[in-house]
Amino acid sequence: MIYHVLPGDAQVEEFNRSGIEGRVIVCREALIDGPIDADALHEFWEQRARFVVASHGSDEIEYHEKVAGELILLTELESDDEVNLWFEYELFCSVNMWFCLSLLSETEATVYRVEPIGLDVEKRWDGFAFFDADDLRACAELRTKLTAEDIELGTKLWNAYRHRDHTALRDLSKTESAAFPYLAEVTAAAIDQDIEPLEVVRSITATGETDFAKIFAEFKKRAGVYGYGDVQVQKLLDL
Repeated sequence: MIYHVLPGDAQVEEFNRSGIEGRVIVCREALIDGPIDADALHEFWEQRARFVVASHGSDEIEYHEKVAGELILLTELESDDEVNLWFEYELFCSVNMWFCLSLLSETEATVYRVEPIGLDVEKRWDGFAFFDADDLRACAELRTKLTAEDIELGTKLWNAYRHRDHTALRDLSKTESAAFPYLAEVTAAAIDQDIEPLEVVRSITATGETDFAKIFAEFKKRAGVYGYGDVQVQKLLDL
């Protein structure tokens, strides 16, 4: 069976139009936000469900069905299965991908990374946002097969991130792998996550700007490496 893990619902329509073979799994998590330190997987899902309900008013049952239920499929793969991870470069997507790799490390599935190819350097954090079906097919053709070492690296990155082990993140950032472009920049952002995004937001609002759309656009321009959405930026404004 061929699986495609998409980074969010926004990519589903164009992916379906692309005609690429395989079953879609949508990653609807935002693991850069909230607690992620539970060790046992069932405790992790409960921890995340409680956070999502408390923070966003979502339904706990819906979380287990539409969020956890999708990603749990990655723990149930056979040795002849193939998984394509369609994740972008910024921290938001990187953390989600590291988590997926930690799940996949317990399987014998063949794993590929599909990247948003062809982006200018200044637009590298935009990801698949403006890709159409033809663009997605081109990305799939240039996918990167992950080695056992790549999967292990992803797992180590996940564990270092969720335990806030900045020393480990710095050490891992020096690893060179075609499957992890911009790793040094992303891990540096992870280390500064508790400070840098808030400072950026405060520097923007210090100019007197109050329009959220303009604040969000400026935040993306200055701190696009974090990949924050409107929910995360609004939280920073509320602090």
